[in-house]
Amino acid sequence: MSDPTVQQHLHHLYSHHHGWLKAWLRKKLSCQHAAADLAQDTFVRLIVSEKRPLPEQSRAYLTQIAKGLVIDLYRRQRLELAYQEWLQQLPAVETPSPEQQVIVLQTLIQFDKVLDQLPVKVRETFILSRFEHLTYSEIADQLGISVAAVRKYMLKATLACLELL
Repeated sequence: MSDPTVQQHLHHLYSHHHGWLKAWLRKKLSCQHAAADLAQDTFVRLIVSEKRPLPEQSRAYLTQIAKGLVIDLYRRQRLELAYQEWLQQLPAVETPSPEQQVIVLQTLIQFDKVLDQLPVKVRETFILSRFEHLTYSEIADQLGISVAAVRKYMLKATLACLELL
């Protein structure tokens, strides 16, 4: 990012749109701190992407990035809540250490991102198999696909998860 033109363009985008974006996020999130964090994250994503919107598309482009970050935030919050609820059901002696809890939560968030990138049928097949404990035949019946398709989808989902590891 040593190109002065790029730096100037980013400076212009930030100085002209950061306040507006933060206010927009504050309305969406009802939290000033989360809005400030996501506004900064939006510009970081913009810098990392190396894409530069045209001046007339700046707000739409920034909004698109910010919406994705809001979705990620809500998804992460749902995962954290579900994990905390699960932890509360454990006997005290089985509760993982705080460090282990952070590692597990980070891993869950990564797996969630991997699963979210899979096609819907592949994701549904994997979830029905691993979390609902349905057989391949039951999954095929429920999703209206063949058992061979279930096998193929499970392989695809499993490989995607293994890549994460």
